[in-house]
Amino acid sequence: MPLWRLYYHLVWTNKERQPMITLNKETELYGYIIGKSDALNCIVHAVGGTENHIHLVVSIPPTLAISEFTKKIKGSSSHHLNHSLNFDYQPFSWQEGYGVFAFGSKQLEQTIAYVNNQKIHHYEGTTNSHLEKTTD
Repeated sequence: MPLWRLYYHLVWTNKERQPMITLNKETELYGYIIGKSDALNCIVHAVGGTENHIHLVVSIPPTLAISEFTKKIKGSSSHHLNHSLNFDYQPFSWQEGYGVFAFGSKQLEQTIAYVNNQKIHHYEGTTNSHLEKTTD
């Protein structure tokens, strides 16, 4: 097996940025994303977000395209949430598009902290506008 150290910060929103990721759904969603990423031989370093978007710090092997990884995670996680949790008023879905940022191992700790503290950053207005973009 080849040696690889690739780090990505991914961010995407749910459909129309509706506040659908409540605390109980967040736990289910994040657990599912970690499990699915493991099955794809990817390493999740952090996952966090707010009620309308998520951030993911992940290492994706060079045998899997970032776009394919994101497509699989977004598609299967929305399917999972719609079939495991009760969405009373509308089905859960992700908005098209995403943001992806590559970074080096020296920024890993700082990036993990940023993602793990998403709720605080949004509450205090200390978000990094470049890292909150999902598309240009």
